[in-house]
Amino acid sequence: MAAKNSSSYEDITCPQCTDIYCLPVLLKCGHNICRVCLFKFWEWKGLRECPVCGHVSDTGRPPINLALHNVAKEHKVLIMTKNRDKCFQHSENLQIFCHNDEELICVICQLSNEHKIHDCSPVEEAAQQKKAEISASLESLKRKLKLLIDTKEQWEEIKTYIQTQACETETAIKEEFKKLHRFLQEEENTRLQALRLEEETKTHIMCKKLENIKDQINALSSTISDIETSLKVHDMQLLQDYKKTKKRLQCNIREPEVVRDILINSAKHLGLLSFGIWKKMEDIVRCVPVVLDPNTAHANLKFSQELTCVHYNSKQFLPDNLERLTNRVSVLGANGFTSGKHRWIVDVGNGQDWYIGVALESIQRKNTIFLSPAEGVWVIGLSNGNSLWAQTTTRSKLPIKEKPQRITVELDYEKGKVTFINAADSTKIYSFKDRFSERIFPYFAPGLCEDTKNSSVLTICPQIIKVEVE
Repeated sequence: MAAKNSSSYEDITCPQCTDIYCLPVLLKCGHNICRVCLFKFWEWKGLRECPVCGHVSDTGRPPINLALHNVAKEHKVLIMTKNRDKCFQHSENLQIFCHNDEELICVICQLSNEHKIHDCSPVEEAAQQKKAEISASLESLKRKLKLLIDTKEQWEEIKTYIQTQACETETAIKEEFKKLHRFLQEEENTRLQALRLEEETKTHIMCKKLENIKDQINALSSTISDIETSLKVHDMQLLQDYKKTKKRLQCNIREPEVVRDILINSAKHLGLLSFGIWKKMEDIVRCVPVVLDPNTAHANLKFSQELTCVHYNSKQFLPDNLERLTNRVSVLGANGFTSGKHRWIVDVGNGQDWYIGVALESIQRKNTIFLSPAEGVWVIGLSNGNSLWAQTTTRSKLPIKEKPQRITVELDYEKGKVTFINAADSTKIYSFKDRFSERIFPYFAPGLCEDTKNSSVLTICPQIIKVEVE
């Protein structure tokens, strides 16, 4: 068997380079030579002869021996596979793993100076250790992959919601402008009607005056014509009709009256037209010092179109974006404060459970927190419809005679004060004193309600708008 294998190996070995054939070519004499080896030999020899027998070949290019090429190729693969577990330096079995160089070595390699002081272990032991390391790293990769997949799904949801949100916002904007257009159209119609009425009235007056003066002109023209005719008669006739003619000369014709304020009062219709309309818009335009930010709202909250009212409602599908408060059924104001004094009035109505106040921008929005200054929240709230609390570190019950329905929240950033005042009688309910170093937002939580139709509403009260000229 060994002889057969040896003969087989010799059959696929190039006689020139003594290595396994690489693209063998067949010469006329029947010998096979690697093509590269043959061309090098010919170049060195300066003659196209066989390196084995010296037979001179013709001038043609020797053909590739495909059958021998395929056999040699298969044998190379077998040798590489067979020698994979052997040390290329010592031809010994690779039984040890060097952790320093992270490679397989043989026993002789381990005893050599190169690996003598290295951390080495048997293949089985090293394989188990490396499997554990790879598995741990693989788990980390799997976690990262899951995170990427979850994030991708979340971002796809956000992309869809952005489109929905834009559509809803566009509809709301159009509705608001429809109201303004309707108001302006009605105002235009009212003013045009007043103009037309004035035009009709004054035109009618002038028509009557014109008819009257035309009658006077006709009468006087007739009188003048008759008198001129009487002047042309003979003297006897003139004198006989003198008294009558004299009487006609004394006809009482009044001077035309001076017509005052008969022209269209353009100053009334055009003077300060836009200011007058702006002034009238005080009744339809609402302005609040704070509006709510739906992007921070819990999924169970619903808002009025102008984002000034909020109440508990059935859960909606909303993306879990970074700003959203998912730990409590609450919402923040859209504008934060880093300085100055600010105040807004909240109508809590007859709500049974609610919290209002301010919160830091950095509050925990996903994990459960207690409403207290230690967590970055300064609020008061009503519980069970009859107990008013200040959410201090240990919450404090506040004495009340009557439940307040409108509460003024005052923030003095520089002094670190948050004060709550009963808007009905201006009595102070409670005041927090602290120190602020980051942006603060108004905070609203309308409370839970099983019957969403009867849920309490928190409303930010509008300010009084006055259009004045200084």
